[in-house]
Order: sequence, then structure tokens, then C-alpha cells
Amino acid sequence: MSSLNYSRYDWLMQLIVLPAYIGLLNWIMIGDPYWHSWTTFGLATSIAFVESFGNWLINNQIALYINRQFTNPKQYIQRLIIRFVSTGTSSSLLAMLLYGLFWAIELPGFEPSIVRLGFAILYTLVIVAIVVITYEGIDAFTYWQRSTREVETLSKAQLQAQLDALRQQVNPHFLFNSLNSLSVLIEEDSKQAGAYAEELSSVYRYLLRANETPLVTLATELDFVDSYYHLLKTRHGEALTLVTHILPGMEDRKLPPLTLQLLIENAVKHNVVLPEQPLTINLLTDEANHLIVRNNVQRKVTRVLSTGVGLSNILSKYQMLGQPAPIIEDDGREFSVLLPLV
Repeated sequence: MSSLNYSRYDWLMQLIVLPAYIGLLNWIMIGDPYWHSWTTFGLATSIAFVESFGNWLINNQIALYINRQFTNPKQYIQRLIIRFVSTGTSSSLLAMLLYGLFWAIELPGFEPSIVRLGFAILYTLVIVAIVVITYEGIDAFTYWQRSTREVETLSKAQLQAQLDALRQQVNPHFLFNSLNSLSVLIEEDSKQAGAYAEELSSVYRYLLRANETPLVTLATELDFVDSYYHLLKTRHGEALTLVTHILPGMEDRKLPPLTLQLLIENAVKHNVVLPEQPLTINLLTDEANHLIVRNNVQRKVTRVLSTGVGLSNILSKYQMLGQPAPIIEDDGREFSVLLPLV
């Protein structure tokens, strides 16, 4: 039993409902002697309170169990009916038990009457209906509040992700480096410069189309990364290596566009990339349908300005898609990001 309370409003509901329910239920079962005899009033009230409080806790557990079975908010009608039938049956049986206790102990002023018992059960069902509808209303209001907050959060995340994507599309630092490398190549090797210009064109075509769809195939993203890696390789030479090992059949699985580019860019940005300290980035998949992006850690001595845009962008996209969040691991020797493939 994880909790005795159904909700945070439980004690307030008990303070309001139980006194009124117990007083009127005892009067229905006993009649006017309930109010005219202190002995009858005290004994009947005490027994009814203990039993009604226990019945409340039992009904809480019934309701919580039903909620676990019907988790879809659209099932509220089905959940409400089953909850009413279950808790109504439980409460009616306990009302009959209370009636039997009054009879068994020969409560002063109590006269057995099947009519009074019938009215007591009917009254109990009315109270159960009121409580069930109230709790269902509280649940619906709580769900609405939570949904509203989630929509606001996701809207902000979506706007931020779109802004980040736009920033990436027109990243002046990346464009400056690329054009600078191109100008050097034009002077040194016009043939290589032509190939570089073609890869740069492919990269920017992909960047400009990145917002057209929330998911792309892994094969499409890898093709883009090949072009992007060609640009980086031209700048860094043998100091940078990209190793790809994708299990058969994984190429058709999907992930948000630009994910790999952001992670590779982060790796190059935050680590030393020199011939004597080469940076190796591995792209591989596992049997659990994860794409793993891993690089050796050799952080730059000078602090690199980091806004966390890259990783937060990726996390926001997965959140908007309703997918499990990527897992980030850093043991000081290797930095890894495990991306769920859709």
C-alpha cells in the first residue's frame, strides 16, 4: 500500500463529509432516539466514525487501483462508473455491517427496520456518488493544470529549439572558418577547393532544410555528417578522425535533424585537436537501438565559452517528440551521448 490518502485534499474532504454523513446516517438507522440520548449518540457516533473512517481508507485504495488500471484521461467516464460501482458496493456493505452492529449490541433506542436500512444504503450511495464526482473533478482539474504547464514548457522549448536551429543555420563563426579555408585552398589546390565548395554547399542545403521535418533517417543524417566531417577534416587534417560503425538495419531508424552535427561540433569545440593530440569521434549503434556518439576527452586549457545550446537543443527536441531523453556520460576519459533511435 503506497499511500493511505487519495489526494492532498483527502483530509479536507473527510472533515467536511464524515461528520455530516455519520450524523445523518445514524439518524436514518436509529431515528429520533439518536439525538435524545447521550448514551445512544456517543456510542453510535463512535462506532460509525471508526467504521466510516476505515471505509474511507478502503475506498481510497480501490480508487487508486482503478486509476492505475485506467491511466488514459479519455477513459474518465469508464473510470468514474467503475469507481462508483466498486466504492458504492464497499460502502453499502459497511453500512449494512454498521446496522448489524447496532442490532448485535442492542443499542439503546435502536429498533431494527428493513425500511430504515434501505434508506441508509440509498443515502450512502448518494454520498459516494458526490465524493466520486468531486474527486474525479479534482483529478480532471489537476490534469488540466499539468497539461497546461507542459504545453507552456514544450512551447517555450520548441521556440528555443527553432531559434537554436536558426542560429546554427547562419552560424557566422562556422561560415567564417569555412570561407577562410576555402580561400586558402583556392590558392593552394584549386581541385581540392572545388570539392570543398561542393561539400560546403551540401552542408548548407541540409542546414536550410533542417526545420522541415522533426525526424530524419539515420542514413540521411550520416550522409550530412560525411559532408560536415569533410569540412572539419580539411581544417584539422590527421588531428581529427571520425569512426562510424552502424549495425545492419539501423539506417532506417530516425532521430532529430542536426543532432550528430551538434555533438561533433561540441566535441571539436571543447577538446584539443592537434596532430600530437588527435581527437577521435566514434559513431556506433547498439542492440538497444541507441546511437552512441563518443569522443576521447582532452579538454582545452583555455576556457571555451559554452552556452549549453547544443545539448539543450537536442534534449528539447527529444522532449517535444515524447521520446526518452538522451543519456550523457562523462568519466573524464571519454564523453558519450546515447541517443534513442525512433
